[in-house]
Amino acid sequence: MAYIFNFLLWSYLIYILVRFLIRLITPFLLRHMSNKMNDNFKNTKRTSNPKQKEGEVSIDKMPKRNKQSNKNIGDYVDYEELE
Repeated sequence: MAYIFNFLLWSYLIYILVRFLIRLITPFLLRHMSNKMNDNFKNTKRTSNPKQKEGEVSIDKMPKRNKQSNKNIGDYVDYEELE
């Protein structure tokens, strides 16, 4: 019986200690992650495309025009309104 009580006591103390440590560490981790995301955003914004001026449009690659129209689609049927 004493072993079970001892196990439960130590389990509860470890649980409280872990909860306390998580509350201390969480703000630092969130701040670090936020700063890292902010730095990544700034770096991608700087290197996005510095050669172009604002408002210019450039096309990197023109699509190939391999579409062939099929002129023999069918017959044209004139629309008549029925009364």
